[in-house]
Amino acid sequence: MSKALRLPEKWFRRGLWLVAFVFAWFLVGLGSLVVGDLPQVESVQSLEDFMPPDRAAQVRLEQQTAERLRDQASSALEQAQLRLRSARTSYAAAREAFDNWVATRSATQRADQDTELLTRTRALDQLKDAERRAATAVEAQQQQQLDAQQALARAESAWRQLEDSARGQWQDAQRAQELRVFLYRLALTLPLLLVAGWLFAKKRRSAWWPFVWGFIFFALFAFFVELVPYLPDYGGYVRYIVGIVLTVVLGRAAIQAFNRYLERQKRQEAMPDAQRRVELSYDTALSRLAKGVCPGCERVVDLKDPGIDFCPHCGIGLFDHCGACNTRKSTFARFCHACGTPAAASEAPAPVPAPSDLGR
Repeated sequence: MSKALRLPEKWFRRGLWLVAFVFAWFLVGLGSLVVGDLPQVESVQSLEDFMPPDRAAQVRLEQQTAERLRDQASSALEQAQLRLRSARTSYAAAREAFDNWVATRSATQRADQDTELLTRTRALDQLKDAERRAATAVEAQQQQQLDAQQALARAESAWRQLEDSARGQWQDAQRAQELRVFLYRLALTLPLLLVAGWLFAKKRRSAWWPFVWGFIFFALFAFFVELVPYLPDYGGYVRYIVGIVLTVVLGRAAIQAFNRYLERQKRQEAMPDAQRRVELSYDTALSRLAKGVCPGCERVVDLKDPGIDFCPHCGIGLFDHCGACNTRKSTFARFCHACGTPAAASEAPAPVPAPSDLGR
């Protein structure tokens, strides 16, 4: 068909198809925003919404309190461990100094140093007592941390029990909410698909066909791509069922159209050649000739063979000779390509000369 169109007409049609795709692109963008915002019409429900409010608040408070006590115990334990390490370091240094002093005292055997020995011993005992007190403080903080951790574990176990008891109701509510959102989307996209089907059947060849096809592309994309519900099973059922219905409807229409085409071709092939030419448009004939088929029956014919002037399948004339220059030309051409004589004038019989003209 494109070979039979005028060059500006070709580019104009391409521009109109571009308009159709751009129009569909903007519609798809708007539809994506609308479909994406549909879940916002429903409030988001959490698992906690289905727990007993008083019991949930009590367990949550116990959990928060246990976490706070655990953190305090952990911080206090770090401080106690730091003091224990400091006490151990001090005792170890004092013990090493005391041992060195005792070794010196044993070597010298000086009695005047007995008082200092007692003093050093008491100081070393005090450091050891400080170390023991620091170790006791560490053990106490470890016990507090353990108690806090156990309290937190009990609170978390109670919270899990609340979640387990509420999970069934929450899942039922989630499924119901997802189904409602899916129905919202279906209610939005299914009418678009029905309108697109009506436009395809009634308006696809109208003067506004670029917008018609743009809306059809948008409706197909919105239904088969944007219809992504929260319940995949429902979405899959609807998409496949609608796809099956559309396939059956379009397939039935295609079969009926094909049968009507065959009946129409049989009737046309039974008509006289002149009547068939009248009913055959110029652009249709040129488009079929450009494809190498007969304009009348659309069967393949070797148009390059100079010996074929009529279709061997339906008998319609394909080539004749110009009445002015006798050049072989297409019978569907409006003008002779060799001399430019109109086809109607070239097919008219030459005028017979009068007898008086013959004597001149």
